[in-house]
Amino acid sequence: MATNAVDETEATKATTDEKAVDTTKSDEVPETEVPAAADDAQTKDETPSGVGQGAAAVVSAALGVVSLTGSWIGTVASARQNLVGQLETAQNAGVAQQIQAVYGDAWQTTALWGGLFALIALVVGVVTLARPAFGTPGRIQAPWIKSVAWAGVALGVIGLFLAVLKYTGILLGLPSAS
Repeated sequence: MATNAVDETEATKATTDEKAVDTTKSDEVPETEVPAAADDAQTKDETPSGVGQGAAAVVSAALGVVSLTGSWIGTVASARQNLVGQLETAQNAGVAQQIQAVYGDAWQTTALWGGLFALIALVVGVVTLARPAFGTPGRIQAPWIKSVAWAGVALGVIGLFLAVLKYTGILLGLPSAS
């Protein structure tokens, strides 16, 4: 009977040891899985998505359109300059002087604001196009971003050209008073 009690104790001890071994083996995670998941997370964090470049391209194109069509700021500045011209022009001033003070200065103010928006559109578009040269090597800019940025650059150049022509009076200059 003594041998029987020893056998039962050893059998219980062996069964407990096997369970301990089995549970530790099933809970172990292979080392190769953990770093792979960590590498994927790091790669996703480090890879730029291009959202900023896309937004800059759209802003460039929008500013180019604003430079051609006019802006609220340009309209308000023009109206203010018109009012200043009316207030500063004397009643006995000549017709040419009145036209220049009331309408010419307001027209030039509109041209300045249009030129400012065109210049900003041009700069934002060029920076957007040049950005990949300073980014991650081998990373290609999405074709739609390039297209929209080029549209912003083109609209900025056209807007700047038209603003210079308006400001100098070559395009739709003031009528002569003679």
